Amino acid sequence: MALPRTEQTSPGHAHLDEYGTLDLVGAFIDDQAAAALAVRAAAGELARAVDAAAGRLEQGGRIIYVGAGTSGRLGLLDSVELHPTFSWPPERALALLAGGPTAVHLAVEGAEDDRDRGAQDLAALGPGPSDVVVVLAASGATPFALGALEAARSAGALTIGIANNPDSPLAAGAEVGITLDTGPEVISGSTRLKAGTAQKIALNTFSSAVMVRLNKVYGNLMVDVRATNAKLVRRAIRLVGAATGAGEDRAREAFEACGGQVKTAIVALGLGLGPDQARERLAAVKGSVRAALKERA
Repeated sequence: MALPRTEQTSPGHAHLDEYGTLDLVGAFIDDQAAAALAVRAAAGELARAVDAAAGRLEQGGRIIYVGAGTSGRLGLLDSVELHPTFSWPPERALALLAGGPTAVHLAVEGAEDDRDRGAQDLAALGPGPSDVVVVLAASGATPFALGALEAARSAGALTIGIANNPDSPLAAGAEVGITLDTGPEVISGSTRLKAGTAQKIALNTFSSAVMVRLNKVYGNLMVDVRATNAKLVRRAIRLVGAATGAGEDRAREAFEACGGQVKTAIVALGLGLGPDQARERLAAVKGSVRAALKERA
């Protein structure tokens, strides 16, 4: 049986351990660049995933990430970052990692081989038709991931499978299959390298694009940011100013009057409304700042 491409030996680095340090570092950097090319080649499938996911999430669904090892940790990272970046409710961004929470910082050997556990862990979350389940596995054949995929499909959830090998059962079994064909690694089989990098790029692209579709961004401004520390408060005030042309003092005043909500402050300043009126205006257009401001034209 032919080895999957992610497990094959890289033909270009048979003497890696003999490289000088600069050449060694260069080999890793150059190989990582291929990760972005692999994601670019999958742009069409990623776009399909974004449109399908946005439709489900508009109905109140959750994003549920599933994976083992590096793939699982990358999914967990994406889930955690959605709340501070886009004010996405934490209870609507979940992550399942083979081996449970312990596997975040310590490998749990054998956990990825348990297909039944993958199905059980996913089913325990009570998935439904409005949910989006993103399953990641570099090999595309991890039993834990495939078990979760089957359970998600049985529950009617949208399934998105992200793998790094062509013709994988994960991509084939998902409603939207995404193949990031990164090929052999510089260190043979170490898919934490460019396979993992490609997954990270794909997740950044997917979740950020979904949030744009869900009106979490105005222009290219991060207008649903959670200002939970001094740095983010300063950033939020700059966003209000950038969107409205208001000076810093006026932007700060509106931001504070609107309870630290960037979107509300932009609409309030743009339309000359009070905070409550601005919130009502936003609610009427599903949180779209652009649509809310059309009244100004």
